[in-house]
Amino acid sequence: MGDLAAALTTSISPKANNQTTHQWVYQALRHAVLAGHVEPGRSITLRGIANTLGVSAMPVREAIHRLCCEGALEMLDNRRIQVPRMNRTKLRALYELRIVLETHAATSALPYIQEAQIAKLRQLDQAIDQAYESANPSSGNLANQAFHRYLYEINPFQVSLPLIERLWLQLGPFWRVTSQFISEYYQVDHHQEMISALEKKNSFALQRAIEADIRDGMAVLEQFNHLHHYLDAE
Repeated sequence: MGDLAAALTTSISPKANNQTTHQWVYQALRHAVLAGHVEPGRSITLRGIANTLGVSAMPVREAIHRLCCEGALEMLDNRRIQVPRMNRTKLRALYELRIVLETHAATSALPYIQEAQIAKLRQLDQAIDQAYESANPSSGNLANQAFHRYLYEINPFQVSLPLIERLWLQLGPFWRVTSQFISEYYQVDHHQEMISALEKKNSFALQRAIEADIRDGMAVLEQFNHLHHYLDAE
């Protein structure tokens, strides 16, 4: 785990005809962080990424700059790049902010929910289960994000998602660290609770289900025995 070069080699999508090299490199690195392919604190090099992707340093440098601005990566004094480390206080603050933003995003989508969209959410939830059952935590992380993203985007005037995805970028490496233990701690499928609340147009139940889902994720992380290896002292 944590080998970004290997992850990029095996999981990157081919560059689309309508993509520039700069866009492709950015999306590849962003995807790798969201999927948790790099551990917190693991350093990477611009040259290593460029060699792996078969591109020049310029698009990699631009992509890293964008991801640093989004809080997903940080540039060290020696010009090495790493997934930022953090302490418990910041980690909890990110989860609390997720609750605020994601409950807002979901309830603002509620008036626009249709039967076809609920059916799509059921399919996305099944994809999450299949990913974890096949012991593919990276796909599970991305499938979980796809479920939440689809729900929030049902609101055609959604403005919270860019902020939410910035939080996901900062938490992605930690999800990968603990995703192998998810089945041990998750006793309730809160996604099913969300879908039920959507069907009933129950805003309060929807907020409760999303908050419970996020808090369960935090609980799994805090019960991970080796979490302290990835956190700085406060």
